[in-house]
Amino acid sequence: MEVASGGVTGPSRNSVAFWLLGLCNNFAYVVMLSAAKDILEKDAIHIEKPCRPSVTTRECHFLSTGSVLLADIIPALLIKITAPMFIHRVPFGIRHSIVVFLQAASFLIVGISDSTWLALFGVVLASFGSGLGEISYLALTSNYPSTVVASWSSGTGGAGLIGASTYALLTDSKLLAISPKHTMFVMLSLPILFSFSYWSILQIPRSVHRAHFLQPSTWISSDEIRTDGRRIQEEEAEGLLESQETVEVGSRELTKLEKTLPLLKYMIPLISVYLAEYYINQGLLELLEFDCSHGFGMSSESQYRWFQVTYQMGVFVSRSSSNYISIPTKYLTTLAILQIFNAVFFTFTAIYTFLPHIFLAFFIIFFEGLLGGASYVNTFRAVHREIPVESREFSMGVVSISDTIGIVFAGFLAMPVHNRICAMPL
Repeated sequence: MEVASGGVTGPSRNSVAFWLLGLCNNFAYVVMLSAAKDILEKDAIHIEKPCRPSVTTRECHFLSTGSVLLADIIPALLIKITAPMFIHRVPFGIRHSIVVFLQAASFLIVGISDSTWLALFGVVLASFGSGLGEISYLALTSNYPSTVVASWSSGTGGAGLIGASTYALLTDSKLLAISPKHTMFVMLSLPILFSFSYWSILQIPRSVHRAHFLQPSTWISSDEIRTDGRRIQEEEAEGLLESQETVEVGSRELTKLEKTLPLLKYMIPLISVYLAEYYINQGLLELLEFDCSHGFGMSSESQYRWFQVTYQMGVFVSRSSSNYISIPTKYLTTLAILQIFNAVFFTFTAIYTFLPHIFLAFFIIFFEGLLGGASYVNTFRAVHREIPVESREFSMGVVSISDTIGIVFAGFLAMPVHNRICAMPL
């Protein structure tokens, strides 16, 4: 097998590339959720209140962070629903350039904005970019060995952990104490790494259409779908995959409907998992507050940030361990049931505040992240493993909307539940 520059073999190099693509693609999405309170308040200087010696009243914002969640996810859902019908005509290189541009614009707009509505527009751009990126890069994995799916999933998990931790560390008044505005400008370094990962690290197989800037005729891919079984064979020379047969698309719409129905067994459990966990994260966790002696002396704002970091840590661990621990398809529903149980538990916890110490909250939130990450990566590995090669690229794109649908439902559920609990006496 040919060795890439720097002594890294082709498959290893592609795994690194997909890990970085997953990291960069989800980074803006995670940062926007971590910055939700700052976006709603638009404070120029980050001010952190001290912990409360005794928590006797609820501290609630008029707007739930679920409103930022909806701005951060609905555009991605629109992209994921509509894109599978036409996105194959747009070369991957052009898609990548659009994603990078949208990410950079989102950081810049949120950073310079002085109004909540303009900042939310920046969040919307980040959502469009992450949605287009996810459906594109997951479809691109169909041209590579299945190991890159695990790399992509690990990278997206890393985005959660690194993104949430970075924002918390930069804005924490006891650490770097950088204002949220300037933190967004620091994040502009991410689009540079994003571009480098695709154009300089990833080895693009010959089966993938390439667009050339000076040749407009290459900006649109042929209206054909490559489906040869040899697409999943690894080239001995470069470790890449190729396809040689094409299938005309005369009855494409009917075929897509027929291909979508069998995917529901993968989609419904994943939708349920994400509905439950984002209902917890954006509707309930901001209502949990521990006093100084039971919350490690952290303020309520700090507790919320580190709840998010703990959740993302669980996601990262489970997504990164999929090459060692694989969950059979028949148990994906079990993961959904466990996550729904977590949602019910945290609902009662937010209402009755019966957890004695924040450590227990961290432990359960970490478990919540483990379930979410395991459901995500094992669902896509199951699709990659069980769906015939001629339908795989389309199927990966369709199933990728499942988490987004669940998150949208969670956002609409989180806001009224948040307001209802806030109206209750403690």
